[in-house]
Amino acid sequence: MKRTIIDASQLELTEKVVSIKRVTKVVKGGRNMRFTALVVVGDGNGHVGAGLGKAAEIPEAIRKGKEDAMKKLITVKLDANNSITHDITGKHTGASVLLKWAPDGTGVIAGGPARSVCELAGIKNIRTKSLGSNNKQNVVLATIDALSQLKSPEEVAKLRGKSVEEILG
Repeated sequence: MKRTIIDASQLELTEKVVSIKRVTKVVKGGRNMRFTALVVVGDGNGHVGAGLGKAAEIPEAIRKGKEDAMKKLITVKLDANNSITHDITGKHTGASVLLKWAPDGTGVIAGGPARSVCELAGIKNIRTKSLGSNNKQNVVLATIDALSQLKSPEEVAKLRGKSVEEILG
């Protein structure tokens, strides 16, 4: 997966907490309770990222998750009606997410974890289907994997040595 580094300090990022889990580690003296937070950040204009934070308190875990997500921002190629440029499937471990182009007026048709990624990326029209594992963390990362693989018509035309009109038909 090719990622370009984006300066997060120049973007107006919003965050969404996808899941908070309490995790326990059993040690000699008893149980150690900690929290993990899966956070998605995006500017609603083609930039999105996801991160995981772990800490003893929930607010600290969310803060760490947000910082991690800001380090992993990707740029999403959108078309004229704020949908993706073509259909694509993303995979992460056991989860696969199918993203399909949708015409204007469709809205975001997606399950919880994939929906939060699509909305924060600024996608207004899309259809998604989660295949395989429904683990929230893996679904979020599979969605981001799919979005990072998107190519614009200009990139495809350049690769094939054709004009954009020939590619779009």
